[in-house]
Amino acid sequence: MKNGDIESMRWYPSPNPNVRLREVTYWSEGLRIKGLLAEPKTALSGSGILYLRGGIQSIGMVRPARIAQFAGMGFTVFAPYYRGNRGGEGKDEFAGADRYDAVHAVDVLKKFSTGPVHLLAFSRGGIMALWTAILRNDICSVVTWAGVTDTVLTYKERLDMRRMMKRLFGGTPNTALPAFEERNPLMRIGESDAAYLIIHGMKDDNVSPQQAFLLEQALQLNQQPCETWYFPDYTHFFPPLANRKTAKVLTAWMKDQEKRKNDIVSRQDEVEA
Repeated sequence: MKNGDIESMRWYPSPNPNVRLREVTYWSEGLRIKGLLAEPKTALSGSGILYLRGGIQSIGMVRPARIAQFAGMGFTVFAPYYRGNRGGEGKDEFAGADRYDAVHAVDVLKKFSTGPVHLLAFSRGGIMALWTAILRNDICSVVTWAGVTDTVLTYKERLDMRRMMKRLFGGTPNTALPAFEERNPLMRIGESDAAYLIIHGMKDDNVSPQQAFLLEQALQLNQQPCETWYFPDYTHFFPPLANRKTAKVLTAWMKDQEKRKNDIVSRQDEVEA
């Protein structure tokens, strides 16, 4: 079986009567990985969203209601659990080799969606999204919401995660720096041609705004398209009403990026003609 091939699917209870859910088992680097697929019942498959969850293992697991929310807006959505989760093979490595579970999940999504592919990442998913956009050339846009961008900074900020990170990375930034640097996508972000939207609450204690600033600076340095939405009063988790409103407007932003890409392609075609 090739990367991105589907081995099996099963129906999954949907919280939205207008959205159908299926749990998918697919192949990534020789491992069977699981994820959740959400498709709108009332619309043809068009634009796709790869939803990249936060957390690790059971913390921050994919929520059916969340991906059904975006499918209800007309997108086909696929959310990989990453390796080692919910019966998937392998071990979650926090943006190590498991980054390829996100990279190959795009191929799963494209089997059900015929339009542009967008990445929507939350928290730890941010670093997964950045690597996916670097390692693929078919990503239209990336939305990183309260996203992790730098593992060394995460180690310094999150005392509660240090034990886990030392176990997975083989040490601390002082004793195992190559393992931290190898996970850091900022040095290679210039290889991505996607448009970026950074969303962050300025009172976020889980993933500091500094993580967003580092990504913004790297994108600006490379003159890559980047927009920022910073919210001075919000933490890692937005209030329900603000969360729903932000979700709605970010999908409109994604649609705007599709138009931008189409305009660029049209201009290139005119030049070549």
